[in-house]
Parts: sequence; structure tokens; C-alpha cells
Amino acid sequence: MASELLIVNGQIVTGDGSTIHDIGYVRVRGHQLVEVAAGSPNATVDAIVINAAGCTIIPGVINAHAHGCIIGPSMPSGSKPVAATDVEYFRNRHLLSGTTTLLNVCGLALPDEIDGNGLSRHPLDIHVTTAHTPSNLRAAMEIDGEGLGDRHLVATIEAMIDAGAKALGEAGGGQTLGGGAQDYRFIPEAILTATGVRLSPRRARRLKEAILGRALDGNDAAPAEVIEEMIAECGLASTIEPKKLVQLIRKTVMPPVALSLEGLAEIAASCERFGLPGIFHHALPTARTLIALADRHPSARIVAAHANHPSFEPEECISYAHELKKRGIVIDVSTLDCIITRWRNEPDNIDLLVGEGFVDTLSTDFAGGDFDSILAAVHRMVQRRHLTLARAVALSTGNVARVFPELAGDRGLLAPGKRADIAVVESHNLARVRHLIVNGRLILQNGMPKEAAFREAVRQP
Repeated sequence: MASELLIVNGQIVTGDGSTIHDIGYVRVRGHQLVEVAAGSPNATVDAIVINAAGCTIIPGVINAHAHGCIIGPSMPSGSKPVAATDVEYFRNRHLLSGTTTLLNVCGLALPDEIDGNGLSRHPLDIHVTTAHTPSNLRAAMEIDGEGLGDRHLVATIEAMIDAGAKALGEAGGGQTLGGGAQDYRFIPEAILTATGVRLSPRRARRLKEAILGRALDGNDAAPAEVIEEMIAECGLASTIEPKKLVQLIRKTVMPPVALSLEGLAEIAASCERFGLPGIFHHALPTARTLIALADRHPSARIVAAHANHPSFEPEECISYAHELKKRGIVIDVSTLDCIITRWRNEPDNIDLLVGEGFVDTLSTDFAGGDFDSILAAVHRMVQRRHLTLARAVALSTGNVARVFPELAGDRGLLAPGKRADIAVVESHNLARVRHLIVNGRLILQNGMPKEAAFREAVRQP
């Protein structure tokens, strides 16, 4: 075997938010970075050399908010595990998009359920969180809970941390707090069962917000005649009475909401107790609660997830982000499907938050499996000049490592002594990954997975 891996002739972005070498090299020995410098190296005879001319060398992406990548109860609703074939697909999508470390934040799975059901281990370094508190478990059972067994119901945060959970959360979720999962799953399924008509997620969201209000408090609910017009536009007028549809949506969305809000408070208290970061569902129905919890638990390490949530109008998005930042809360934005796919969501809020300088970290979340890649978002930020290249890359590398040191303290930067997770991407399109090194192993070369290295990587700790 070669004694070293050398990546040469590429632009280097180290992940610290400021350092760029226009032309430089990275030297890997074993599982560690041993040299990162400008210029040209002295190559050893038996080194594997990758010519990165025309490319940019960055740390492997760290995604600290994803779903669907483990075999365990899925989402904060404790739903049935995602099919093994889909888990494999989602893992591969993340890996081939430059992600080398991933935190699956469904919250109610157990660390020993990362793999299972015949699923092989994966080069992607996958970890889990814990949200095992009484109210979060009860909220899951209220909306679904079909993936929860006795082990999940008796699990505690303390035991899950001892077993390897790296963070707390996700506290709340689209299933339990009237968010996107209600739009693409629970409301369409309930209406399909009642009427035989399947609504698109956009129409389900419009009906939900018209009936319940955007904050689920009824304050900006639409008048009855507007709701009736929307029902007709959805093709439901002949299949269900407006009063019954209103009752159906209330019954589908609202039962877990109060419990889930209590679950946010339990996670905030646990953040203070255990000293781990907590990931909180941040949307219009939770924004004031999150601010109050930050005031009540000033030492809690709170991460406001998907601060670009579509429930926010642009001015609300900025106003709440400002209040959160004043309290030291980490602002995370998620790609969702708003960068390229744009089936349910648009990029306006993420553009606004990035442009205003509020964003600390970048993740994908899930968006019903339609998540766009993190590097596609990084490319958009750079192309639109919302951020410098160095700052944009740091959102998904060095910044994440600082916020989640328990998960990624040994990586996220191109610096000697760090774990050798490296992505080589095209300089004119940062979303195109040409080469990928995971824990010192060349996993992807010229866009082609290297099977032997793939197998070797999963055997490494």
C-alpha cells in the first residue's frame, strides 16, 4: 500500500472561515492530515497523487441535521423505520454530495439502530441524537409512534448519552408541531382516506394555515368563505363538508402540539444538565417558546434548526433570528428542497438570513427525502456573492465542528492532526464532487466509487 495520499495543484479552503491557498497541496498519512500548505510538495515514491487542477479542496462536509439514514424509529413522531433500500439511497446521496459525517436527528432511535435489517455499514460516519423525555415520547405516540418499542419507551437521555448519542433533539418536528411533514404526509393521507383525493403538499399547507393559522393559534385563520373557496379549488367540495374538513385537519395536526412544546422545555433543561448541544425545531409555532427557553436556560447550548423554515414570512425570519442571536443561540439553516428542487419550498428565507450574516451552520434536514445537497447551497451563496468562498465553506465544515465538538471536534478543518475527511470539488461548480477521502481512504475518484476503499473504510473506527 502507498505510504501517503497527496492532493496537489488545487485551491485549498481550510474550513476556518478565512484561509484560502490559491494553489496548494494536502498530505495524508494513515487517517490523519499531516501537511496543508501553499505551493508544491515533495512527493514520496510510493504516494498516491491526485491532481486537483481546476478544483477546490475542502474539508468533508459535516451535516448535523439529517433524517432517514438509520434503521430505527424515524422522525420525532417515532414512525416506522425508513425502508433499508431508502436508507442506503439517502446515505449514498449524502456521501456522493461530499458529506463525510452525518448526525441523524430523529431523536427516538437508539445508537445500536444505526445499522440493521440487513443494512451494511457505510463509509459515511453516522451518529444519532436523543430526545427521550416523557413529553417527546408522548407526542410521538399521539401522532404516530408505530416505530417505538419497549426499549425506546423506557430509554432515558442519560442512558442514550452513555451509549453514544452526540447531541439532544430534535426537540419537536414537522410531524408533532404542524410543520412540513404534516403537509407532505399526515394531512394528505388523512384527506385521501376521507375523500379519495390526494392533495399536493402545497395545497395541504395552504389549507392547514387557513384553518389553524400559521402559528397554529388561529390568530390569522382565514374566514369561512375563503376556506370554502380553497376547498373547491382543491377538488374537495363534492366529497366532504367544509365543517368536517376543518375538524379533520384539526384532529390530524393539533393533538401532539402541546406535548411537543413541553418536550422543547425538557430538552432545554437537559442541555443544561448534560452540557450537550440541543437541536430545536424552529418555526413560527415554536419561535417565542425557543426565545423564552434561552432566557430560562442561559447556559444551554441551543441550536435553532432550519431557521429558514417556510412558516416564516421574510420579516419574521429576520426578526426572530436577531432575537436568537442576541441570546447566543446557534442559527442553522437547511437546504430542504429549496435550492434546486423547489417542489414545496423556495430559497427566499435562506438567501435573506445568509445575506444578513445571521447563519452559523448549514444542514439538509429531510424535506420528505427531497433534500438538496449542502454543497449546492454553498455554491449558491458564493455565486450570488452572499458570502465569500471561505465563509460559505465554513458553514458546513469548521463551524459545525465548533458547535458540535462531541460529534466532529477532530475534523472539519484542513489542518495537521485532523481526521482526513476531504472533498475535492470543481471550482466553477462547488456542488460537483470529483474525489472524496473519508478517514484517509480514497472513496470516490473521478466520480467513481472505489469499492475496495469503500469496504476498507467501513472497517475503520
